[in-house]
Amino acid sequence: MELGNIKAGQEKVTRRRVGRGISSGLGKTSGRGHKGQKARSGGGVRRGFEGGQTPLYRRLPKRGFKNIHAAQYTEVTLTMLNKSKSDVVTAESLIKDGIISKANDGIVVLATGKLDKKLTVKRSKIYKSC
Repeated sequence: MELGNIKAGQEKVTRRRVGRGISSGLGKTSGRGHKGQKARSGGGVRRGFEGGQTPLYRRLPKRGFKNIHAAQYTEVTLTMLNKSKSDVVTAESLIKDGIISKANDGIVVLATGKLDKKLTVKRSKIYKSC
C-alpha cells in the first residue's frame, strides 16, 4: 500500500488525547461531565439496564418453547426421488446419489411433483398431497 493508493475514508485518524489541559477541549473531566456513575472509572451500566426499572425483556410476555427432543427430518419431493438411481430408497442411498447432503433423523417425502418410476421408500414419513 502506498500513499497514492489511499481512498477517501482510509486516512489514519489520530486518537483523541483526553485530560491534557483546558485548552485541549477535553481537559479536567475528560469529556465525562461531573460525578455520576458514567464519570467513574469502570462505571456504566450493562446492556438492557433501565436504571432499576424492570427491563423491557422482562416486562414482555414469553410465548412458547423450543422442543430440543423434536425429530428433525430432511424434506424430499417426488421430483427429487425421480433422480434416485436405486429402486430401494433410503436416507443413505439419497446421500450417496447426492440428492440430499444429510439426513438428520430421517426423511420426509412430500407429494410435490410427479413420480415416473416404481420405488420402495424405507424408514421415512410420507405426506399425501392435499
